[in-house]
Amino acid sequence: MFEPLHERRLPPSWLWLLLALLVVLLDQASKWLVARDIPLGGSIAVTGFFNLVHVENPGAAFSFLAAQSGWQRWLFAALAGSASLAIVAILLRRRRRVLLGLALALILGGALGNLIDRVVWGHVTDFLDFYLRTNSGTWHFWAFNLADSAISVGAATLLLDEQLQARRRRRA
Repeated sequence: MFEPLHERRLPPSWLWLLLALLVVLLDQASKWLVARDIPLGGSIAVTGFFNLVHVENPGAAFSFLAAQSGWQRWLFAALAGSASLAIVAILLRRRRRVLLGLALALILGGALGNLIDRVVWGHVTDFLDFYLRTNSGTWHFWAFNLADSAISVGAATLLLDEQLQARRRRRA
């Protein structure tokens, strides 16, 4: 009835690129809505552990190098552009495993979504704010966006794919 993932016929490379484009479009649309509807520094409480916020991050993940003078914009843009080109080359050059293709498409879409922000605006718009209330106060995780989420899910999928491949190699 169901074939194992590693035996299924692989989708053509353009489907992975289409998925990456969908991630970029959803990411950019969500950032546009946030910038339109929430003032910079503003916050909308959604639940007891989640807010929608409007934050501009000129740095990398977790605001790494955000306080620098601006040189980091082009460094991170160059890194994202180089990684994106490498991923596109991998997706187009070889027929890959389904989980690997999914992982690379998500990472590519996320990288391109944040790259657009860096090049056009000089910062990345973040808006997802999860937090935890304790007796000693409230702890907020760093705000992030859909592109960051796609990159994180893609990285986790990449690890899962490698784990499954290692298990398969051990059985062979």
